Amino acid sequence: MNPTTTGRFRVHDRRPRPVDGGDGPAEFVLVELPEEPIDPTDPDAAEAYDPLYATATGYEGELADRVAGLDPGAVVDATLEWTDGTARFAEVTTVRESRFRFADGVEGMFEAAVDAWQGIRAEGEAVGSVTTRSTDGEPNGALYLFADAPGTDTFEELRAARIPVEPLVDRVNETRGDDAPREVFVLRPADHDFVAVYVVFERDGVLARTIRDTYGLGDGLAAGLESAGVDTIGTTGGEESDDDLDAAADGESDADGESDADDEFDLTDRL
Repeated sequence: MNPTTTGRFRVHDRRPRPVDGGDGPAEFVLVELPEEPIDPTDPDAAEAYDPLYATATGYEGELADRVAGLDPGAVVDATLEWTDGTARFAEVTTVRESRFRFADGVEGMFEAAVDAWQGIRAEGEAVGSVTTRSTDGEPNGALYLFADAPGTDTFEELRAARIPVEPLVDRVNETRGDDAPREVFVLRPADHDFVAVYVVFERDGVLARTIRDTYGLGDGLAAGLESAGVDTIGTTGGEESDDDLDAAADGESDADGESDADDEFDLTDRL
């Protein structure tokens, strides 16, 4: 009988196995979630979110339908069966339909990210964060920024879960007092040396839809959302995709007037 692992996992990504030039069979990048959030300063925290991989093809029947429906970002309860070091789903049930979306080389990065990054670099930091707000002043997302200096590939490290995204989502959940589905955008701009991880509070809210529209990441406002005075995103360094893209993420800091970079855990050693 093959050994099994049962637990709760985040489906971090679905991609070809990085062998033979990336042309291997499709697999899921999974991160097992602890029962309780882990303090990022804990000496064992780095290993707690190590990725593991599960085959994404070759299933049958109802299990095949469930596996086919797994999108990056989803949280699942699953049993993995191991054969010769390879994991396959034996059972899987989606328990939270969050989403992760990745975009490399994006044109026209929104102003909240660019302004925040300039402030972070002026302070000599490599990692920082701000809370963004809607045009009504309501918090709508947590924007985390990471240096992407020459010789590093922060975007791929985040996408492959070698730099953990989970503690960022945990922090938002703790602040919001819930674990509602989020939409997480990992964006590397073409014209700036940082990578943004944008944890949007409402998965299908106006901000999430606007970002999808702006950067071509799926159904957005153009898919039928109609709202007066909708939140929009100002962009820099490229053409705006819509005349209204000018104000959604104001990039306001927390109430104390400063970004919360000093309160964040230090991931610079992972960069």
